[in-house]
Amino acid sequence: MLLLALIAIHMMRSNLTYKPKKGGSLLTTLGVFLNSFKMCCLHYRYLSGQVASWLDRAKENNGGRYSETHVENAKVLAKLFPLYGLQLLYRVCLTQIPSGYYIQTMSSNLHLKDHLLPIAAMNVISILPLLLLAPLMECVMTCYLSMEKTPPAPVKRITLGHACATLSVLVAGLTELQRKSYPLVEQTLSGKLLQVSSMPCFQLAPQYILLGLAEALVTPACSLISFQLTPNHIRGIALHFLTLSYGGGCFLGAFIIQLMYFLSGGSFYPSTLHDGNLERFFFLLATLMAVNTLAFWSVSYRYVDLSVQGKALTISPLTEKLLHYKACLRFYDTVDCTDCIL
Repeated sequence: MLLLALIAIHMMRSNLTYKPKKGGSLLTTLGVFLNSFKMCCLHYRYLSGQVASWLDRAKENNGGRYSETHVENAKVLAKLFPLYGLQLLYRVCLTQIPSGYYIQTMSSNLHLKDHLLPIAAMNVISILPLLLLAPLMECVMTCYLSMEKTPPAPVKRITLGHACATLSVLVAGLTELQRKSYPLVEQTLSGKLLQVSSMPCFQLAPQYILLGLAEALVTPACSLISFQLTPNHIRGIALHFLTLSYGGGCFLGAFIIQLMYFLSGGSFYPSTLHDGNLERFFFLLATLMAVNTLAFWSVSYRYVDLSVQGKALTISPLTEKLLHYKACLRFYDTVDCTDCIL
C-alpha cells in the first residue's frame, strides 16, 4: 500500500506542486515600497510633477521600475497597515494571560476546599468564551444572510473587542488592589512555600473572560478584512503581515514591561508581589489601550466597505483592454471590431 501511495504521488506531483501566481511575491511588494521611497527622494531633489499617492512614483510611466498592477496591489496592502499597527497594543493585552495574569493567579489562593488547583486552570476560563462565542457568531451571521440583511461590520466587532481588552486590564488593576488588601497565607507551589494573598483565585475570572471575549471578536474580523480587501495575488502576504503584527505585540509588551521595571527600580515586579505595584502597570496599559481603541475607531471607516475586493487589480487596465480587443478580433465575422475599439 505504501508503494502504491508513493507511485500515485509521483504520478500526480505536477498537480500537487504549488505554483504561486506571478506578481504577488513578498520581494516584489517590498521592492515597490523601496522604489517609491527612492523616486520620492529623487522627485524632491531633481524632478517635478505630482501624483495621487507616493507609491505611484514606482510606476513605470512615472519613472519607476514596477508595473501598474504591482503598485496598485502594494497600495491596497498599505491601506491595511493602520489596521495591523493598531493590533500591537491589543496583543500586549493578550500576552498578560501568560505573564501578568499568571503572576496574579500564582499569588492568589488556589485552594478549592481541600484541593490545590493548577494555575493553568484560569486559562480555561479565557478559552471558554472563544469556544462558545465563535459558533454563536457564525449562527448570527447565517441568520442575517438568510434574512437578506447586512451583518454587523467587522470593524464594529474589532472596536468592541478592543474595548473588552481595555476593560479587562482595567479590571485586573482594580482586582490587584483588592488582592493586596487580603491578609497573607502560606501556600505550597512546586515544592516551595510562598506567601500569597488569601483572596480566592476565582475572583480573577472576569478579566480572563473579557480577554477571551475580545479574542473571539477581534481575530476573525481582522482575518476577514485582510482577506476581503486584498487581491488574490497578495492575500497570503496580507495575512503574513497580520501574523507579524501579532508577534510584534509580544515584543512590544516585553519592551513596556522592561521599561517600567527600570523606571520603577524593580518595585513593579518584586519577589513578593504583595509589596509591588503591578496595578500601576495594568492602569497604564488600560490607558494606552483606550487611546488605541479611539484611534482605531477614527480610522475604521477605511474598512467598512468590503464589497470591493480588488479583483480588478490583478491585471492592469491596459492588459484588460487588450484582452477585450483580442476577444473582439476572435469573432470578427460576427462582431464589429471598430465599435469595440472605439
